[in-house]
Amino acid sequence: MSADLTEASTALRTQWDRLRDWTGELLADDVGDEPSVLPGWSIAELVAHLGRAMDALAVCRPAPPGTVPLSLAEYLGSYVARAADIAETTRALALEIAGDPLTWVDARAAAAFATLDELGPADRVVQARRGPVLLSAMTTSRVLELVVHADDLVRSVHRIPGADAGPDPVDPAALRFVAGELLAIVVARGGWDLEVADERRWLRLAAGREPYDVDELARALHARHTSEGVPDLGRMLPLL
Repeated sequence: MSADLTEASTALRTQWDRLRDWTGELLADDVGDEPSVLPGWSIAELVAHLGRAMDALAVCRPAPPGTVPLSLAEYLGSYVARAADIAETTRALALEIAGDPLTWVDARAAAAFATLDELGPADRVVQARRGPVLLSAMTTSRVLELVVHADDLVRSVHRIPGADAGPDPVDPAALRFVAGELLAIVVARGGWDLEVADERRWLRLAAGREPYDVDELARALHARHTSEGVPDLGRMLPLL
C-alpha cells in the first residue's frame, strides 16, 4: 500500500460527503425497493451497506503491541469467504432501518470519523473485524467501499425508467486514490510497470463489476514503456 493515513482520511471524508448528499436525494425519490446492479441486492440494501462499511471503521480498536498487521491486499482478500454472511446481515439490517435508513447510516459514519480522529493522526495497527490492519489500510479499504458502491448505486439508478441519477456520486479524487491503490496491489504481486489509463474502467474490473476481458484491461491500464504490454491479469482479478 502506498497511501499514508492523512491521504486516506482526506479521501474518505471527501467521498463520504459527496455520496451522502447524493444518497439523500436518491432516497427522496423513493427508489429503495428497486433492484440494484448487484444481483440479489436492492438499492435500499446497498444504502444500508454504506453504514455497515463505515461501522467497520467505527469498531476498530488499538491492537496489542507487536501485532503483525494484514496488508491491504490480504484484508480485501478476506471478503470472499464472508460474502454470503455480509449479504444476509445487510438484508436484515435494511429491513430493520427501513423507516429511516439515513439516520442510522449517518450515526455510523459519525462514529467512524470519531474513531479515526481518536486513533490518529499517527498510523498504528488496529484490530478490525477481519483481523489486525494498519489504520491507513483500514481507512483506504473504507474509501474503496464507498467508491465502489457509489458507482454501483449510480449505475443502478440509471437502469430505472424515468429516474434521474443526478450528479456523479463518485468523487474524482477518491476514484484516483483507490484506482492507484488497486494498481499498487497488482504491481506488488507481479512487478510490472503499469499506470491507470481509465480509472472507472479499472475500478470495475478490479472490483469484479465487469467481467474480465483483455481488451477492456488494455483500455483500463497502460504499460509505462511503449516497448512493453499490459499483462494478462485474468488469474489475479478481481481483487475483491
